[in-house]
Amino acid sequence: MDWQRNVGRKPSFERVWVIDAKNYKGLVQRRDKGGFFKTDYHLYVGGRDRAKIVDGLGWQIEAVRSAVGVAEVPVHAALCFIEADWNLFAKPFQLDGVWVTWAQKLAEMIAAPGPLTLEQVTDVADKLAVALPPAAP
Repeated sequence: MDWQRNVGRKPSFERVWVIDAKNYKGLVQRRDKGGFFKTDYHLYVGGRDRAKIVDGLGWQIEAVRSAVGVAEVPVHAALCFIEADWNLFAKPFQLDGVWVTWAQKLAEMIAAPGPLTLEQVTDVADKLAVALPPAAP
């Protein structure tokens, strides 16, 4: 969480983000595999079902929520496709609470104004640094 870049500017902190960047090729799509009376959305990239990568973020989201420990701090997740293709009028979409998007749109989502103060952001950053230290090289 690089909140220090915003010092001297109007802060725009809203939530904690768990982001998984993917370098997949091909068209990103949300397909409904359900029947007439049921929706069952799956993530497809390059024609392949990639629903498992959405499920794979679950444990990471829970680890961050547990580390933050405060229900008032929203934790959101995103799959960010760096090299993938998108339809001309594509919009980010959610699958099981995980945003599926591209880098520029994700940056806009992260920069959106929010309710947290600089003190709250510092507190959250400290909690995350203690609970989730970087992996040793």
